Amino acid sequence: MALRSSTTADPAFLNRIVEATVRVGVVVGLAAWCLLILWPFLVPLIWGVIIAIAAYPAYCRLQAALGGRRKLAATLFTLLALVLLIGPTILLGETLIASAQELAANLRDGTVVVPAPPEGVGQWPVIGQPLERYWQLASVNLQQALGEIGPQLRVFGRWLLSAAAGVGLGILHFVFAIIIAGVLLAQARPGRRAAYAIATRLAGDQGTELADLARMTIRSVTRGILGVALIQSLLAGLGFLAAGVPAAGLLALICLILAVVQGIVIVLVPTVIYVFATADPTVAVVFLIWSLFVGLIDNVLKPILLGRGVKAPMIIIFIGAIGGFLTFGIIGLFVGAVVLALGYELFLAWLYQGQ
Repeated sequence: MALRSSTTADPAFLNRIVEATVRVGVVVGLAAWCLLILWPFLVPLIWGVIIAIAAYPAYCRLQAALGGRRKLAATLFTLLALVLLIGPTILLGETLIASAQELAANLRDGTVVVPAPPEGVGQWPVIGQPLERYWQLASVNLQQALGEIGPQLRVFGRWLLSAAAGVGLGILHFVFAIIIAGVLLAQARPGRRAAYAIATRLAGDQGTELADLARMTIRSVTRGILGVALIQSLLAGLGFLAAGVPAAGLLALICLILAVVQGIVIVLVPTVIYVFATADPTVAVVFLIWSLFVGLIDNVLKPILLGRGVKAPMIIIFIGAIGGFLTFGIIGLFVGAVVLALGYELFLAWLYQGQ
């Protein structure tokens, strides 16, 4: 009797397994299909969410100033953000093109003058003697000096063209991201409810707390890393302009990128050497002091801004942001910090569960 009951139940059990497998397969296939469709827009979508979360406090103030009209505030925010993105991009592009044309004309006419190396360069450890020899050659015969590094210049030129194409694609992504952020800000309340609902479904009672942690981590990274990098690059750019450094706008942009990973000294040190070699000693000393101030200011601002309002320790957010940047690029600043902060909080919740 038991054997017959087991035999009768087996087909029903197998049918349920097959039905559950088919359902899971359909859901997974549908999710993969949706992801494939959204894949070209994934980066702008992530950036749009990040921009919307970071800009929400300013958007609330703008909405209050406009009498609570959220759609008008979102439209105005989108237009202002596009102007702030596209305006400097056009100016920088024009500056780079003009500088490249001027440099090419000067090289063609032979009017580029490289000053002789200052005394003491040859005594620098490791790089002193080869640097002095090449610098001296460039000051006497620039064409021959450029010929010695011709292969490196060609490699650099190919990299520069590739980087320019990447920058153009990145700017296009940011245009779409700003538009997406404007739409999300206009629907901020329904979006917030949806985010909390998803977090609650995934993490249970702790979902709301983790969603708030992710939101505050994004704002913390915006202030503490991107905000400080922007301040450093602006101050460095002002110093370059005041000291008469060529291509000051391009150097400031490079400082903005390098300041994210604490590498602004790579630009400041050679620039200080150039100013000491070409400018008045008083100007050079003032520029050196200014460069030291710019290079060290992040040590004061980061502890103040990074991690403020976030329960996770500042070191967790900082490591997550820098590690994410090195792994995934600039978007990893936010993704890495959020993931590491959430992982830290979940680990603590598991560690002290029931205590």
